[in-house]
Amino acid sequence: MRPPLYVRAVPYLPLGLFALLGAALAYVVRLPCRTGGWNDQVSTYQNFCYTDIYPLYFARHLSEKNPYFANVPFEEHVEYPVVLGEVMQVIAWLARTAGDVAAQGVLFYDVTVGLMGICLVVGVLLMAAVAGPTRRWDALWYALAPAVILAAYINWDLVAGALSMGMLLAWARQKQVLAGILLGLAIATKFYPLMFVGALFLLTLRSARWRPFLVTMGATAGAWLVVNVPFMVLAFDGWRRFYVFSQERGVDWGSPWLFFSTYEWPVLGSADPSVLGTLTLAVLCLGIAVLTLTAPQRPRLAQICFLALAAFMMTNKVWSPQFVLWLVPFAVLARPNWKPLALWQLAEVWYFFAIWLYLLSQGGVDRPDLGIGDGTYFTAVWGRVITIAIMMAFVVRDILRPQHDLVRQADVDDQVGGVFDRAPDRFTLLPSPR
Repeated sequence: MRPPLYVRAVPYLPLGLFALLGAALAYVVRLPCRTGGWNDQVSTYQNFCYTDIYPLYFARHLSEKNPYFANVPFEEHVEYPVVLGEVMQVIAWLARTAGDVAAQGVLFYDVTVGLMGICLVVGVLLMAAVAGPTRRWDALWYALAPAVILAAYINWDLVAGALSMGMLLAWARQKQVLAGILLGLAIATKFYPLMFVGALFLLTLRSARWRPFLVTMGATAGAWLVVNVPFMVLAFDGWRRFYVFSQERGVDWGSPWLFFSTYEWPVLGSADPSVLGTLTLAVLCLGIAVLTLTAPQRPRLAQICFLALAAFMMTNKVWSPQFVLWLVPFAVLARPNWKPLALWQLAEVWYFFAIWLYLLSQGGVDRPDLGIGDGTYFTAVWGRVITIAIMMAFVVRDILRPQHDLVRQADVDDQVGGVFDRAPDRFTLLPSPR
């Protein structure tokens, strides 16, 4: 007989408490700004407490109108997909109950941070459930990793993180419709979960588990359409702002392409970063596909999700500090080895401090006496690239030599795999070893 739910929940309580601690520490990090520093860029950057949440309440007219239906210039519409935009709208309705506009902005921030903290706790608990009983405590990385605490409340990324972890758990439990709905909502929140579609497709191709995959993709498309079509029909300009902004946005902070353009490298420094990024991502994805279909044993789903997501981040024309929140749970599920994870966290922490110090020396603030220059900043940019590349190399090694995979050493095939778990190969590019 299966034990009651409250009994099964007991092992997760400590992880939930650690996640609450991480959420609280992330709030403390931004206290210098919350108490008045947001109105001064120099103070914001010096205290390392920048967030998009407070200024966008005013810049995107959330204090007055719905972010998609507002009659405002095109560039002042909310530049996020619709689920995130409507989360912002609901919280803005609550914030308008405060007194003056400044108080509304602070309340908007506090309520948003409360929601993000809940999403962090939920994401940690879902990750623990995904990891399984033998590796449940790996979720501590998501709860208390230094870069997670520093970047947690820069933006709304933790919403997509909770949805993505929910999708993985539903797929692992072979609830394909629920997995598809959560994936569709995640893509309608932040665009990066789209990379997981490719991971599912590659493992489906190898295992020929087509029906679960197609059911999941149908539910994904259906969920995405349900939340997007009303805005496409009734507020097309507001809806398309995210897609136009993503296409037209130039090379930006954190991206390796910024290094090449800053130092005017031949070809790499002058070519369109959108084209370069797309081509580079295509090459990496082709490599991941070949790896998946030639590996001696079918790779685990978390491994392919991690490789695909890391490739997307490294080739993107913008790499904001909060993007670390996307990758942490997948990096840990793919290869729960503390040494490369700790090295990567050091690089992310260094980048977190470096970007704000660098912005102090840039136009608009122009305080080079307080900040750092190009050379120091780009050591932080390449630190992230190199440490993630190291983790990717270890994951590739584990795929090619499954005996090195820490997860599989515990007689586990694929704790996230669902229908892929222990599935025989149906299609590979190389004959399976006998």
